[in-house]
Amino acid sequence: MIVPEFIPKPYKSLLDSGYVAYSSPSNIALVKYWGKKEHQIPANPSISFTLNKCKTLTTLKFEKKTSKGFSFKVFLEGVLQKDFKPKIEQFFKRIEAYMPFLSLYHFTIETSNTFPHSSGIASSASGMSALALCLVHLEQRLNPEITKAFFNKKASFLARLGSGSACRSIEGTLIVWGTHANIAGSSDLVGIKYPYEVHTNFNKFCDTILLVDKGGKQVSSTVGHDLMHGHPFAEERFAQANTNMDALIEVLKTGDLAAFISIVEREALTLHAMMMSSDPYFILMKSNTLEIINKIWAFRKKTGLNICFTLDAGANVHVLYPQNEANEIRDFIKTSLVMHCQNEQFIEDTLGEGAQPIKI
Repeated sequence: MIVPEFIPKPYKSLLDSGYVAYSSPSNIALVKYWGKKEHQIPANPSISFTLNKCKTLTTLKFEKKTSKGFSFKVFLEGVLQKDFKPKIEQFFKRIEAYMPFLSLYHFTIETSNTFPHSSGIASSASGMSALALCLVHLEQRLNPEITKAFFNKKASFLARLGSGSACRSIEGTLIVWGTHANIAGSSDLVGIKYPYEVHTNFNKFCDTILLVDKGGKQVSSTVGHDLMHGHPFAEERFAQANTNMDALIEVLKTGDLAAFISIVEREALTLHAMMMSSDPYFILMKSNTLEIINKIWAFRKKTGLNICFTLDAGANVHVLYPQNEANEIRDFIKTSLVMHCQNEQFIEDTLGEGAQPIKI
């Protein structure tokens, strides 16, 4: 599938060498994307919070070459990563029609994360969005007529072709990806800023990420999404996601925190229910994940505070809560939940404003 809007006109000239650098955040989905069609098209719409502190920092160095084909090296924290090469090569193949200069340069990609590697935080989202931003920034230097609005749109489009959820990391703080009948401008091709009213209850939300298991993924996201093909409950799940998106529009407008909690937690548990009922099936939660969830439920019932959890495709727990309740909730996290984390490790974060260029 070729999208003409993102194919550039011929460049008047090329730079011989240089570098660009960006930081891009991870994000945490409230309504989950799980299951995709060809060309990284989501089977259902999703909406996410962009994080503030959990970021990937990427510098893209480029040098013009005469040989054919893609040429690049990838470094993570200064260490050459040969294992990353197949994914970047696949990404370059997918986007070459939109970035025709890719085969004309040798690239050195230097990347680092502000959070622990293999911590269950969506590093593919932050990493692929940071790389996409660097590439579009390079293109903007070749074609200064590119506007800021188109810059973000193309970066989101390209990031999606590297990792679906990466398209939700370009801007902040509340991003929609996937066509939804009642959200104007929503698209399967790019993430957009949520276009409607958001109550002040959600302006300064916090996310404490409890690192229950810092090991590698038991099942890759690609394999997990593919398991939705032929899943006995797939169509019901896609319908549920659309229904929850509808409900969330009203919740975000009115500030109904109880309804917000209900949607977010059901979405997290449904994601894991789909994996537990796929073929083959997986249980990605650990015993400590369940301990944390049960303690959150008991604490919320006892105190009436607006604490809730969500999960990605792993064992770690994102604890969400409004900033005006942060003191009491963080005390509870540190005294009752951190003990269930690997090496008692956790990350305190808040909502962020999206990606930013880095000055070097």
